[in-house]
Amino acid sequence: MDRELSPRPPTLPSLAQWLGFAGLAPQILLAAIAIANPASFGPGAQSAALVYSGTILSFIGGAWWGLASRPPTNVHRAIWLIAVIPSLIAFASIGTIAIGLPCKVGLLFTGTSLIASLGVDYKLAGSGVSPPGWLRLRVPLSLGLGGLTILIAILS
Repeated sequence: MDRELSPRPPTLPSLAQWLGFAGLAPQILLAAIAIANPASFGPGAQSAALVYSGTILSFIGGAWWGLASRPPTNVHRAIWLIAVIPSLIAFASIGTIAIGLPCKVGLLFTGTSLIASLGVDYKLAGSGVSPPGWLRLRVPLSLGLGGLTILIAILS
């Protein structure tokens, strides 16, 4: 029997979509503060933006790990290694503050990494590892959070 062609790609549950987009709120708020009153956007606000974006980047790696763990577990072994990399990048980005580099460096590194993470998401979707609708959620979220984080770095 022929498959019916859907007019739009399948999506994840609406709760996942709502919560995903709600996750942009902290960075939207911080970017709005940086735009509205750059003088008030000091090291504390910059650090909050960095820690939040790093936390989400690490979360993405956890999501990849979870996808790789789903049955059937015939995913390429490299996904297990790749799934750990976002946490290491987040740690290094947040660590830029500890070694005395400007917070802007960590923000740029994390923002760029969030956008670059889409490469892995496309691979996961192409190999059938991610659920239907994965990219419809991941693309705007990664571009949104990555872009906001880079914007905050530029405004800092």
